[in-house]
Amino acid sequence: MTKLLFSLLASLVIWASAGERAFADDNAPFKDLPGRWVGEGRIGLQSGKVEKVKCRATYFVSEGGAGLRQNIRCATADAKIEVKSELHSNAGTLSGTWKELIYNLEGKLTGKVTERGFRISVKGDAMAANMEVIVFEGRQVVEIQFIDSTLVGLTLILKKG
Repeated sequence: MTKLLFSLLASLVIWASAGERAFADDNAPFKDLPGRWVGEGRIGLQSGKVEKVKCRATYFVSEGGAGLRQNIRCATADAKIEVKSELHSNAGTLSGTWKELIYNLEGKLTGKVTERGFRISVKGDAMAANMEVIVFEGRQVVEIQFIDSTLVGLTLILKKG
């Protein structure tokens, strides 16, 4: 898998988390996230190939629940990534940054809190993607669409544990 694949996967999965409730409180959307989350999914490539992805994320939430720091590790059979990110919420508007440590890539995150989770735009060097996170029954379903990439999409399910 290419560096682009892992930088995209890492940056997108970073903010693919949400609590176990609807996000009625736009000012503290991260307050239910602290701890470790694990999951797996599939990533599709333009070539038609589909690969299994496993991820582990640890979240640190600021007092009041409006800030989030995250450490994440993801792997396929071919490669691994490690990302550190920060995200802040201000009245339901999200902004932040991400940095992939193995390949030394970075970018910005923007978005908004929704009734069902988050809607995020991820941008970095030579990459862009849109992501929707839906939260139900203690799980997070992440759907990502890549823009002008060798990647088509990613579906990921995370749970706390």
